[in-house]
Amino acid sequence: MVQELTSAPEIIYPDSDGQPMAENTQQFRWIVVIKENLELLFADKEEVFVAGDLLWYPIEGDNKTRRAPDAMVVFGRPKGDRGSYKQWEEDNIAPQVVFEVLSPGNRLTEMMQKLEFYERFGVEEYYLYDPERVDLTGWIRSGENLKVIESMQGWVSPRLQIRFDLNPDTLVIYRPDGERFYTFVELGQLRQEAENRAQAAEDRAQVAENRAQAAEGTIQQAIPQLLAMGLSPEQVAQTLNIPVDKVLENHS
Repeated sequence: MVQELTSAPEIIYPDSDGQPMAENTQQFRWIVVIKENLELLFADKEEVFVAGDLLWYPIEGDNKTRRAPDAMVVFGRPKGDRGSYKQWEEDNIAPQVVFEVLSPGNRLTEMMQKLEFYERFGVEEYYLYDPERVDLTGWIRSGENLKVIESMQGWVSPRLQIRFDLNPDTLVIYRPDGERFYTFVELGQLRQEAENRAQAAEDRAQVAENRAQAAEGTIQQAIPQLLAMGLSPEQVAQTLNIPVDKVLENHS
């Protein structure tokens, strides 16, 4: 009998690890703020991919080695939707910057495993924020290792050019242009304020135009009346503070 050849089973890379994106509203809010503001920061850069809670598979054929950073930035890869980030399908480019936001349920061993993973697979910058303690820790690559950044106060990300500022109440992240990262609600409020200012400016322009039209009508009525009183065109022009040519046009 001829032995039948059997092909190796297809390896499935799930798009979900079954874990929730966040454990509480505070953690979720920070994940969204960081991810969405990074999206805005690089909105006009087609070769910068930003994602949140997306499974990253660094090794082809291995669907167990994976992590889903709360936010990650990949330079050199196009924007677009993905079910997961399979590195071998992305020119073997690893995310250069990753963010994690702590929740009360995160264990020290879990966070150490994440650090080891990011160190092993080429992450250049790793930032870990604890909103409960208002504590930010950062690591930056040095050779084969991620080295802890001694002070995060005023630290500027080499890749992202964003600046971190810690005060007693919260973390503030600043864009390269000096604007801070905003929440979605704050962005909506800023947009509404801008629209209100634009409408107010349009209303003022309309009022000015109406006044100018009214003044023009008054002048047009006054010219023949003053001429009829015997004033010369030059005298009318001086009285109404208008060019003589304007008086002569009406007089003719």
